[in-house]
Amino acid sequence: MRSTLLYPRKLDILSHNRLAWDRQVEQGNRWTVPVTHEQIIAARKGEWDILLTPTRAVPRGWFPSDLHGCSVLCLASGGGQQAPVLAAAGAVVTVLDNSPRQLQQDRLVAEREGLNVTTLEGDMADLSRFADGTFELIFHPVSNIFAPEILPVWREAFRVLKPGGILLAGIANPVFYIFDPDQLDAGKFKVKYSLPYSDLVSLSPARRKKYLDLGYPLEFSHTLDEQIGGQMAAGFMLVGFYEDYDPESALQQIMPTFFATRALKP
Repeated sequence: MRSTLLYPRKLDILSHNRLAWDRQVEQGNRWTVPVTHEQIIAARKGEWDILLTPTRAVPRGWFPSDLHGCSVLCLASGGGQQAPVLAAAGAVVTVLDNSPRQLQQDRLVAEREGLNVTTLEGDMADLSRFADGTFELIFHPVSNIFAPEILPVWREAFRVLKPGGILLAGIANPVFYIFDPDQLDAGKFKVKYSLPYSDLVSLSPARRKKYLDLGYPLEFSHTLDEQIGGQMAAGFMLVGFYEDYDPESALQQIMPTFFATRALKP
């Protein structure tokens, strides 16, 4: 399947990334592979963990002490990985994702395991379908790199959480984007791009056209001010933080390139 989207003066980023992630499902991207039956059985027994970042499991203490009946929004978190596990652990789970195929992975596991998971297609920055104070927990893995603006995501997340609600977010360190990807694949660390990075602005026209023709999801770095300061500006209080490495990147040799935050709505 080849993306039919070209590079017009004003590209519909949401539509492009929707098709791109549908294609990632077809190609078996690791973040589109549903959890196994055995993982669901274990989750029903209280034995589970899930990821916000590539390898490090979220500490259990970051979640409510009792998930039974807890209203959870898995935000831009389709793929049949996190939502079914939380549902099996007792949570009332809604998944909102831009990709129909990613949502299909969640429905596949829910139907296979008899889980109640609500799946909704939509933009992570637009939660207008939800009333204020709808959820007790938002689980938002590394996905806002696919959105050109991140501040609306934090504001909407704050609005739809109940007072005392929790936002768990996985974030890409923007420094990840400064290196030449071709050189990085060869284990060489050559700085090529300035920050903030955007596939639509930073790439050469030829490389950008290649990305679009191949149907790659478009990515955008966000400053730490937007990622951390943006959460606080939205009203959140940060109470947890950890870093993680990407085993698929040569950068794992020198630094962690992802981090996770736990934030509370007072």
